[in-house]
Amino acid sequence: MKKSYTCALLALAFVCASIAPAGNVFAQNQSLYQRLGGYDAIAAVTDDFITRLATDKQLGRFFVGASDNSKKRIRQLVVDQLCAATGGPCVYLGRDMKTAHAGLAITEDDWNIAVKHLLDTLTKFKVGKREQEELATALTQLKTDIVEKK
Repeated sequence: MKKSYTCALLALAFVCASIAPAGNVFAQNQSLYQRLGGYDAIAAVTDDFITRLATDKQLGRFFVGASDNSKKRIRQLVVDQLCAATGGPCVYLGRDMKTAHAGLAITEDDWNIAVKHLLDTLTKFKVGKREQEELATALTQLKTDIVEKK
């Protein structure tokens, strides 16, 4: 479960921000959570992204051995963290990224593969450029807590 939980938190860190496109002035004054489309949109992006990670030939190893219940918990933690991190009403009760990923030996290559999956997910959901840029900023700050091996 630890590996699965960690990979989910990795997913969470990546997804931390983008879902619905924002183009008008009203949207520019909204929180990121609102611009992404709220809870349901964050949940949809999370589902797609975690599926991509879990089925990836290299990253799928982080989900091996996780029960269905553990996978549901991982998914909910990711949704909660994204919701909270983007200004939504959720509360994230999971571990910090450094603790959650310690000992998993996540490499720079793992990180890059996950980022590609995230970009594919965001493209699928037509996330706006502004939201993607905000997400990139957030992810850059989390990378040192997640990647253990260069």
